[in-house]
Amino acid sequence: MCNDYEQHVLWAEYCRMMASLALKIPTHQTELDLPKADDVRINDPAPIMRTAGDEIELASMTFGFPPSGPKGGPVFNFRSEGRQFANSNRCLIPASGFFEFTGTKYPKAKHRFALNGAPFMAIAGLWREGAGNKPPTFTMLTTEPGPDVAPIHNRQIVVLQPENWAAWLNLSKPEGELVRPLPAGALSVETVRAERS
Repeated sequence: MCNDYEQHVLWAEYCRMMASLALKIPTHQTELDLPKADDVRINDPAPIMRTAGDEIELASMTFGFPPSGPKGGPVFNFRSEGRQFANSNRCLIPASGFFEFTGTKYPKAKHRFALNGAPFMAIAGLWREGAGNKPPTFTMLTTEPGPDVAPIHNRQIVVLQPENWAAWLNLSKPEGELVRPLPAGALSVETVRAERS
């Protein structure tokens, strides 16, 4: 599943997209709140988008909920089917692309997915406050794979079309209309690293 994504969103593009969707950005936020990263992996800090009054703020959090038991690992992907999220802290994870891997030999083949027709994507997520002095954390929602992802992986993260960003944060549409795979052709895919032979 998705444990690696790319954050190359330009601040000017972010501001333009938010303005086009009539989503307010706190005046104190700058490009420093949207740091770039070639690879955001589990336990890395990264920005998420969440509601703050009538604005959408960027907040830095750690990728992956803490393990639920002593032998578990971080929860970086959260299965969405059969769940309701009205009482959850919902967020958007800005990304310029996400990666899936195929093959059996290391390093595996690496495939990059991007959202067609948009400068960047937002992944549906959940966030939690940190316990004690631990930082807050976030996880990505997953669903069955859409036609663009199915040839590569049997699950996929939930990528929201821009017109549904506010609907996810405010849950102003039924979860079933939001938390689902995108139609064919919504995502482009390119192999950025071939499997070692």
